[in-house]
Amino acid sequence: MDEDERRRRGGGPPSSWRNGPSSWRDGSPSWRNGPPWWSRSDGQQRRARRPWLSTVLVTVFVLVGSTFAAHAQEGGRAPLDPFARVLLVVGSGLLLWRLRYPVVVVFGTAAAAMVYLGAGYPYGPIFLAVALACFSAIVAGRRWAAWAALGMLWAGHMLVAHWLYRWLPPSGDSAGSWGQELVVATGTVAIVAVSELARTRRDQWARERAERAQAARRRADEERLRIARELHDVLAHSISVINVQAGVGLALLDTDPEQARTALSTIKAASKEALGEVRQVLGTLRTPGDAPRAPAPGLDRLPELVEQAAGAGLTVEVDGPPPRLAPGTDLAAFRIVQEALTNVVRHSGSRHARVRLDHDAGALRLRIDDDGPATGADAGGSGNGLAGMRERAAALGGTIEAGPRADGGFRVLAVLPLQVELEEDDR
Repeated sequence: MDEDERRRRGGGPPSSWRNGPSSWRDGSPSWRNGPPWWSRSDGQQRRARRPWLSTVLVTVFVLVGSTFAAHAQEGGRAPLDPFARVLLVVGSGLLLWRLRYPVVVVFGTAAAAMVYLGAGYPYGPIFLAVALACFSAIVAGRRWAAWAALGMLWAGHMLVAHWLYRWLPPSGDSAGSWGQELVVATGTVAIVAVSELARTRRDQWARERAERAQAARRRADEERLRIARELHDVLAHSISVINVQAGVGLALLDTDPEQARTALSTIKAASKEALGEVRQVLGTLRTPGDAPRAPAPGLDRLPELVEQAAGAGLTVEVDGPPPRLAPGTDLAAFRIVQEALTNVVRHSGSRHARVRLDHDAGALRLRIDDDGPATGADAGGSGNGLAGMRERAAALGGTIEAGPRADGGFRVLAVLPLQVELEEDDR
């Protein structure tokens, strides 16, 4: 039964709604970064729906408030007539386009208010429309338009109240007081200050959202690269062993079945271990917060690595005991040795390799040598394996040096800092 049919039968909302709106499924409402519409770009604002409800409410409030103001100022100001009501409706109705055309709206509301005051109509809530238009313009980044419109309105009010009142209605009107001008100027500054504060806060929210999104993308990229390195190291080593043993098995299948059976056993063991490690790597893609099902490999598994290399026909000598390392450093050291030995199996004619471990209070030094000669165009591991080793070392603040030796062999030298262990022990 599909979702629409289930809803028609009264089965409740679709399954995608069961845990609330999609923006709340992470455990917090989307408003924690500010109102959603404050983060829209200019292109999104142009496509935004017009604010009908707020504009109608403001228009009704301005008309009703101006009617009460006219009764309170009766005799001192000109009574409201149809032209005054048209100015009130126009000044408030322009707010319908304040998101799309903030410059036009802020100048239009200021002009309507100036004509209204110049005609001698009573003071009232017509200034509310100007304040909202100014707020929208500043939040949209049109500061110059908001300041210019408010400056034009204040200058017009000064002219009407102190000079043009002699020739403008109502007749017999006197000059306005300078105290009134101070109130108007204070209100203008307050509107600008509140609008600038709102814009600053919106920009801060936008920056925080962008930084959070960038950090999430960076973490996703780092995790993707980490998983890619793990899969490459696991599969490259195991498949190299399987490839060598498969060749041995095919060559000896008729002449030495017992040796061929040993090669097949090695292939089975290598493939089983590879599958286990791949499952462990892919397990990190499960629900965040789940604990790993198996510990990550480290240098304590060097004997297993040596045994696997022996199955591929490579004799490995290990010199130096593995030190106690932090988990991240231990995994990186193991993978570096694993990849270096895999490169010896795949790209070197030598069947003998040496692994030397040295460490002091500050760093671990891994040196992997083979006697060569190199075979193949990409001898030495110049592909993803060497790049992965360098990325692992760089992530810990270490270095990797890899290249041919003067005597014809190849050397990989890794230096990994040990401060990570100390930091984790202190926590």
